[in-house]
Amino acid sequence: MRALLVVHDNESYIGHFPFALSYIASILQKEGVDVEIWSQDLHHWSDEKLTEYLDTEKFDIIGISMVAGYYEYKKLKSLSTAINRSKNRPTYILGGHGPAADAGFFLNKMQADIVVIGEGEETIVEAIHALSNKKSLINIDGIAYRENNTVMINKRRKLINDIDSIPFPAYDLFPITYYRLMRTSSLAANTDFRMPMLSGRGCTFKCNFCFRLDEGFRPRHPEPIIEEIKFLQENYGITDIAFGDELLMSSIERTEELCNAFLKARLNVKWSCNGRLNYAKSDLLRLMKKSGCMRINYGVECFDDQCLRNMNKSLTVKQIVSGVEATIAADISPILNIIFGNIGENLNTLQKGVDFLLKYSDCVEIRTIRPVTPYPGSPLFNYAVEKGLLKDIEDFYENKHINSDLLTVNFTDLTDDEIYDALCKANKTLLKNTFKKKEEELIKCTEELYNNRNANFRGFRQT
Repeated sequence: MRALLVVHDNESYIGHFPFALSYIASILQKEGVDVEIWSQDLHHWSDEKLTEYLDTEKFDIIGISMVAGYYEYKKLKSLSTAINRSKNRPTYILGGHGPAADAGFFLNKMQADIVVIGEGEETIVEAIHALSNKKSLINIDGIAYRENNTVMINKRRKLINDIDSIPFPAYDLFPITYYRLMRTSSLAANTDFRMPMLSGRGCTFKCNFCFRLDEGFRPRHPEPIIEEIKFLQENYGITDIAFGDELLMSSIERTEELCNAFLKARLNVKWSCNGRLNYAKSDLLRLMKKSGCMRINYGVECFDDQCLRNMNKSLTVKQIVSGVEATIAADISPILNIIFGNIGENLNTLQKGVDFLLKYSDCVEIRTIRPVTPYPGSPLFNYAVEKGLLKDIEDFYENKHINSDLLTVNFTDLTDDEIYDALCKANKTLLKNTFKKKEEELIKCTEELYNNRNANFRGFRQT
């Protein structure tokens, strides 16, 4: 069997390493499938080129994974058209959080054959065996499929409890020398090579805007994480690990265990992660710093206790301040995220968010405030449908969610114009603050160059 996995182009200079497809590629390889990656993100190929490629090459299956969002949805429609036009159209399989939220809609809209609902590693194995032997898909958990123009949705598959049993991503199939150039902040040295990794799956919290459908959190053990880091160091020269899972800091104990394991293994690697401010305690943060942590991405979302409760954020303003100040004191860069427009928000809560960012953001990344998006699969999406603010998933993707920086649904008592005026003012303030700090850094560098004859100066470079 021969499979083509498509990495879509999001028009970035450097794309993000495609976790989902890399794990599926590894599983398929283990099953003896001949796997090829169509790296549209690297080459910026047109979608039409995919049709041409499928017309000249013979594949049994083609797979695409989508998270969510307006751009990926539009891109998926375009790629689906390209696939369906092919004279040698393979069996078309979709996966990811996006299609899983309403598999029937995506099957019909994209004219795909199968949608994998939830984790795909076990599901894809059963699916390819059924396809190879021309057997029915009816008994395969975790999929939806079309049969005689009828959408069939099977029961959800149980989660993989032992995620350490999943093989490492099929790094050898992907252009790692391209992905390792990713830069997300000014903290990275020009000589650093960065790669994302997963330390676990899922999250212990249930924010109302989160589209994650799988319950609970399943961590990897430290040993295979360290083994994978060493593999990336030895084979690709990686010096910086960006843990991309939803929540590495799932508890104080688990984070301590990982940090101590990193120190014992003497990894000598920089790393960053997604964290929780209610676990951001001084002792833990100092340990994280000692083990190589440079940045923690915090989902603050709002700086108002009532709105945090409305979001089911399980976080307070007091915890936010305490955690951010402890992070700064530990010499770790806090990446602070604020959104606006959730249930109960108003101009006052927006200003609180702006003031918070002005006080605590170190501006190593450009931070702006975006309106909250009720992604399909999230409690906020269901709320919007119940209140008549959204009709259904088609209304979301086709009519309402046209850009992540524009309103999808207005959950406030403000008019749309009032929200846009307030966001424009807020983000102009934040951008001016960011570039003021950048200007100050450059002026200081200039003064150091000429006043102190700094011979180490290497020019005003962007990276």
